[in-house]
Amino acid sequence: MRAPPGIMLLAVVGVLLAAAVPAEAQRAAAGPPDWPCVQRLIPELAWGTLWTGPSPEALEQPWWEDEAVGRVVRFATARDTPREAALARVRAFVAEVSEAPEAEREQRLTRLFAGLFERINRERSRTIERIRSAARGQMARLERLAALVDELEAARADDAGSDEIERLEQALYWERLTFQRRQQSLPALCEKPYLLEEELSRMVRAIRNAL
Repeated sequence: MRAPPGIMLLAVVGVLLAAAVPAEAQRAAAGPPDWPCVQRLIPELAWGTLWTGPSPEALEQPWWEDEAVGRVVRFATARDTPREAALARVRAFVAEVSEAPEAEREQRLTRLFAGLFERINRERSRTIERIRSAARGQMARLERLAALVDELEAARADDAGSDEIERLEQALYWERLTFQRRQQSLPALCEKPYLLEEELSRMVRAIRNAL
């Protein structure tokens, strides 16, 4: 499909300007150039900001060696597990161990927290890297758009053949379309680290209530 003649360059200029303004506004949180989100960049979570129980670093047994804890952690952090189902599974386990002796209860619930924190924090970090990679791709795409505009203007000024001009117009059209579509997907992607942190916080509150 060929772009309508006469509006290609105006459309590209519009894309460049529209992309530049949000980029400045979104970096109000003083993040790095490849962080396109309104939300402040926190590359990794610190367990101490979420957990007031015993230190996970002092556990005598890692979480994955407790089979019951491991099953809960893997279920609750699986990508295809609904959020409410994950929370319900955590609450059910908390209820199961609530009558255990205090020392055992603390150890098992701390192991549960450690597993949930480790896996969700890792998934969150991976999501952040995907966002930054997408942002770097968009910046590179803007550079390609600018280069294509220059090539097309030069081709028209030099009275290049119609085939070459049409090739450049087509390349410019599809590059612009790809940029717009990916730009539109960034806000939803930016929400994911926050949603993961919120999910972890809800599960941690359920555990803390039993300590």
